[in-house]
Amino acid sequence: KDRFDGASRVMVSNSERARGVSNAITSNSASNSVHAQREGLSRRHRYNFQLKPYNPEHKPPGVKDLVYLEPSPPFCEKNPKLGILGTHGRQCNDTSIGVDGCDLMCCGRGYKTQEVIVVERCA
Repeated sequence: KDRFDGASRVMVSNSERARGVSNAITSNSASNSVHAQREGLSRRHRYNFQLKPYNPEHKPPGVKDLVYLEPSPPFCEKNPKLGILGTHGRQCNDTSIGVDGCDLMCCGRGYKTQEVIVVERCA
């Protein structure tokens, strides 16, 4: 079975900042793993911040869990500002369950098939 079948959305805990410890985003020599070992900080506390689940009903992520801070943009919709071409008008394979398949390429919103018959004369 694949190790990562999904990822959990997380946010950085502000509880450390309230106690006067610097935030993860600020530059801090102890935030760097090289400096952390040199300064004697344990692996667990070297970054001075904690990841909390975005949804409070979910359990906190483990050290080997795949996490993300922000959702990805919708690649099915055209967005020239981000350089996303979208999937409208692209050809897909309606029998494939892979990335070229219509269900995945059309983001599960359905699709229309069109059959084109071309008749050409032989030379």
